[in-house]
Amino acid sequence: MSSSCIEDLSIQDNQWYRIAHEMLGLAGIEINGSRPFDIQVKNPEFFKRVLQQGSLGLGESYMDGWWECERLDMFFQRVVSAGLEKKLPHHLKDTLRIAAARLTNLQSKKRAWIVGKEHYDLGNDLFTLMLDPYMQYSCGYWKDATTLEEAQEAKLRMICEKLQLQPGMRLLDIGCGWGGLSAYAAKNYGVSVVGVTISAEQQKLAQARCAGLDVQILLQDYRDLHQQFDRIVSVGMFEHVGPKNYRTYFDVVERNLAPHGLFLLHTIGSNKTDMNVDPWINKYIFPNGCLPSGRHIAEASEGHFVMEDWHNIGADYDRTLMAWFERFKQAWPQLAERYSERFERMFSYYLNACAGAFRARDLQLWQVVFSPKGVDGGIRVAR
Repeated sequence: MSSSCIEDLSIQDNQWYRIAHEMLGLAGIEINGSRPFDIQVKNPEFFKRVLQQGSLGLGESYMDGWWECERLDMFFQRVVSAGLEKKLPHHLKDTLRIAAARLTNLQSKKRAWIVGKEHYDLGNDLFTLMLDPYMQYSCGYWKDATTLEEAQEAKLRMICEKLQLQPGMRLLDIGCGWGGLSAYAAKNYGVSVVGVTISAEQQKLAQARCAGLDVQILLQDYRDLHQQFDRIVSVGMFEHVGPKNYRTYFDVVERNLAPHGLFLLHTIGSNKTDMNVDPWINKYIFPNGCLPSGRHIAEASEGHFVMEDWHNIGADYDRTLMAWFERFKQAWPQLAERYSERFERMFSYYLNACAGAFRARDLQLWQVVFSPKGVDGGIRVAR
């Protein structure tokens, strides 16, 4: 909708427009402005919908084509940096959902499989085209990298070096995804790997990727594991565990880790300790997910492990997400045969919104190394 159309509809006199205009102004964003991060509003009901429904209304109205923005990542960086999401009225449903999350276990064994089916089972074609050859659906390490493939290989190498993998060791990969880390560790470090996933699509591709290697890929809940491993790693899975299960998670890791072992946790982190449930992300991307805070991790791991190292590479997730978005755009002509235009808008919104949040340093990416009793003399951790 052009600015002349806004004038024709006398939107400026509308209370919803006025509130939205003032709020966006705090972030330096103009309605129907000419800069890449300004929004172009196509439907006059947009303002009321967003102010009444918050995050869900903003995301769904974009999916419905009610507004456009040339650079969504820049828009979200400004919105998050200005704290606008805290100023949005909390929709009653959001408040009820947070209350429900506190009272119920959204990541019970039965519910845990929901995210596997609804997100990771979207189809291997989408992720194969969007991700790097290692199929890493987690933050890359861009310290010396210039391409997505280099960044993801550097991440895999850093994880294996932090774990001090040696030939003959047994490695447990909790939430192994498409088997990229499991295959890399087995091939380059001579370890025997057991990977677990709750996605049938991931298991199929992971088994094919790891064929001929000393790797076993299991389709099961991590809570059912009762084995002994020299090393345990968990990349991009803790976000799906949920606060009610954090203690159980560390119980399971402790139960399966040898006394001399090391455990590496790689997770997105929140600056705040609360339920951290974004209603749009919960509905469309990661059902029942919840971002942990530093306090969550510290409290849940206390009594189980000694924390040997805590490394924040959150700024690198911005670059990783934008690399995924570029590959997603390039692949869309192939994907369009199977996915709708609304899906394309949804997935683009998701990648750019997350990139903006990491760029604004509202979200973090932590790699935490634990040992059962503390390593004699300490450890020198790879960077």
